[in-house]
Amino acid sequence: MKNNSLTQKQGPKTQTVFIGSGISMSTAIGKARVINSGLGQVPKYHVSDTDVPDELKRFRNAVAKAQKQIARLKAKTSSLTDTTAEELELLLDAHAAMLVSTRMLLGIEKNIAELNLNAEAALEIVVEEIARGFEKVKDAYLAARVQDIKDVGSRILRQLMKTPYQIYSKIPKGSIIVAQELSPADTALMDPGSIAGLITEQGGSDGHTAIMARSLNIPAVLGVTKILSKISDGDTIIVDGDNGRVIVSPDHDTLEEFKRKIEARRRLNRQLTRLRSLPAVTQDGVLVGMQANIELARDVEEAIHAGAEGIGLLRTEFMFLNRSSAPTEEDQYQTLKTIITEMSGRPVTIRTFDLSTDNLPQSKNIRTKKSSNPLLGLRAVRLSLRQQRLFEIQLSAILRASIHGEIRILLPMVSSIHQVREVKKILRRVRSRLQKQDKIATDKVPPLGAMIEVPGAALIADSIIQEVDFLAIGTNDLTMYTLAIDREDEQVSNLFNPLHPAVLQLIQITLQAAHRSKKPVSICGEIAGDPRFAPLLIGLGVRELSMTSQNLPRVKQRIRALKTGPATRRAMAILDQTDEDQVQRLLDDFNDGI
Repeated sequence: MKNNSLTQKQGPKTQTVFIGSGISMSTAIGKARVINSGLGQVPKYHVSDTDVPDELKRFRNAVAKAQKQIARLKAKTSSLTDTTAEELELLLDAHAAMLVSTRMLLGIEKNIAELNLNAEAALEIVVEEIARGFEKVKDAYLAARVQDIKDVGSRILRQLMKTPYQIYSKIPKGSIIVAQELSPADTALMDPGSIAGLITEQGGSDGHTAIMARSLNIPAVLGVTKILSKISDGDTIIVDGDNGRVIVSPDHDTLEEFKRKIEARRRLNRQLTRLRSLPAVTQDGVLVGMQANIELARDVEEAIHAGAEGIGLLRTEFMFLNRSSAPTEEDQYQTLKTIITEMSGRPVTIRTFDLSTDNLPQSKNIRTKKSSNPLLGLRAVRLSLRQQRLFEIQLSAILRASIHGEIRILLPMVSSIHQVREVKKILRRVRSRLQKQDKIATDKVPPLGAMIEVPGAALIADSIIQEVDFLAIGTNDLTMYTLAIDREDEQVSNLFNPLHPAVLQLIQITLQAAHRSKKPVSICGEIAGDPRFAPLLIGLGVRELSMTSQNLPRVKQRIRALKTGPATRRAMAILDQTDEDQVQRLLDDFNDGI
């Protein structure tokens, strides 16, 4: 969480700007509605040996009530949009699973029985222990899952303390909700027609609350430290989801500026909607493929609505996370079949699981030693080749699903041609077995591609491209590994720069290797979804981009305003630079001139 704020005196009132994690590319202005979402002081006391059975019974009754509450929430999902309902059901199913004979519940009961603690205190100790364990893992997704544990604990705690939930339906229309934290279920059941925006002190961009806010298109900024102490009910607030800012008591000029921005965004959205069915073609006739990055089946609808020509990156990790065991072949097949079918013939690029030993579901058949540094340890294709049974199950599901549409298979974090060759052997073995079982009836194997995410892979791209059918450049990890910067580390995140000359040189080496082999290459990192980078990427020769769905229309609009000749000349000038600041200036000057 970021905690810097800037205060400016503006006459009788003070305009204050707080910084957090922007969740949606939207802005809202409204009146603050401060919610006391906390439970206050948790009671702590010892119970006698004779009272332990009653305390255990009280705890189990609270768990049973929490289970019924989740069941009631699931029943309410019928009133939500399909996308939001599906995401909420997945979340509630995960929470319901935590309320049935899990280690968390057993640990709480053990504390009650052996330490003679009251149920509330026993629960708080176990939840904090689990949270500390998760927070030690350097993984953004797992760090966000801490909130799931806390949400389940809070749900039981409310039953024990008989504390009701806030009824958001009674909040005045146009309010900005300000709270210490919001559960994903609370967020999902909010009416976006009534709630103008959300601000919380806790949470981040990878959590379920953030996913719900994005799904409902509610402007939100999460993880704004100590903002509750600075806001009162009725204060005018601007929620700047674009830049992760919260402006409290804005002055007249700031207020008018954001009103103009909101109106300009409405006009832009109307314009971008009209682009949905148009191709991303430059003014001199160069066509650029526009595809979407997705994580869940629910994302398909948004991708199609945004005009995606296909799925350029389907992350399959979601099928493995928040589970006590790995998904079966049938589980994976059914999920992939749904996505491929809904894409109605549009191509789907399925990336095999990019997991590490720290987030791989453990079972009697899967035992791995956790890495001291997951980013540099046993992850992605390295883990797939080490856990070949698990990998074969996924490949089998992918090959079976391939009969339902056009797919490609993409290998993450490739660093050698040996890895690709080993995968091809496994793929042939899996295909042969499926043919003998009559689960597939064709000799055709989907195109196989490699992600270029580490400098070593970029430098031998000419060799790798000979072993695969296409390449995809993951600029996020390529930048991280090239510059040795963890962008989740606030102490160095400001140094993370995909415009660094070294990163651009590696991208160019990869593009040239693919062009020499006359094989497709795409960019699927964050720079693909930023319109400012479009002239540089098109100038470098990129003809296929994949990005989050919400960015597709804006990037398409920029591409349609470009001419490749000037973009190519500027890209070549940028490649000659050794100073990243000069690279930025050259790109900004070109964009300003469009």
